[in-house]
Amino acid sequence: MLTDYHNHLERGTLTLDYLKQFTDEAARKGIQHFGISEHAYHFYQTKNILSNPWVEERRYYDMADYVRLFHEAWEAGIDVKMSVEMDYTPGKHEEMAAFIRAYEFDYVIGSIHWVDDFGIDLAEYRKEWERRDLYDTYRKYFDQVVTLAESNLFDIIGHLDLVKIFNYVPEDEEFLLEQYDRATTALANSKTCVEISTAGLRKPVGELYPDKRLLQMCYDKNIPIVLSSDAHVPEHVGADFDKAILLAKEVGYTELMTFQKGERKAVPLG
Repeated sequence: MLTDYHNHLERGTLTLDYLKQFTDEAARKGIQHFGISEHAYHFYQTKNILSNPWVEERRYYDMADYVRLFHEAWEAGIDVKMSVEMDYTPGKHEEMAAFIRAYEFDYVIGSIHWVDDFGIDLAEYRKEWERRDLYDTYRKYFDQVVTLAESNLFDIIGHLDLVKIFNYVPEDEEFLLEQYDRATTALANSKTCVEISTAGLRKPVGELYPDKRLLQMCYDKNIPIVLSSDAHVPEHVGADFDKAILLAKEVGYTELMTFQKGERKAVPLG
């Protein structure tokens, strides 16, 4: 069994024709559980959760249109899960919970893209990596992983070590493993699954999220996994899943988690 739960329509349109390009690609690649998880910041309904100049330039969707698209798909016999990828925002737990409760999502992804006012994965902010203290950024990033897990709001955490995206990685191995350990301990005490994301292979870092050491800790602490491509175009659906499956099996995983209207079920991997 294969999943691809982390995908975006934002480069196209919220139409059945465009959605079908993604679901058709998933079917071609033998992916039985496929979902769309659009960035929550695009929606007017999340303005009270995350707002900054970069986000406001990209807030142009209404949840009513998004939900309608999925109902059209289901009525047309298209098997697609409805989700969002929400920027975990410290201090906004009540607002995030209210938004999640308001819609019948199959699952919800929580991700960390912002450390204070620093968009860690954005090309526009890349030079900030040279200006900021690397260890402080990593510490603050993993602080948020811990509190994301403790919030227990999310079914999946997206690209767990996204902070490495531009290949800025602390040389102090002990420091790095300490961040991994506290993050995975918090995740193990929550309902949150970890995705193995192939998106990192298409980024400057050139490797999967999470790296093998971090994924091994996830396995050792019994944290469930899903597979995701983080596709923003149809051709990236299921991209490099052979590498993701190999990594999962190397650390010991034999199962994936699947979701349906908030209910979860473990299935054999592959």
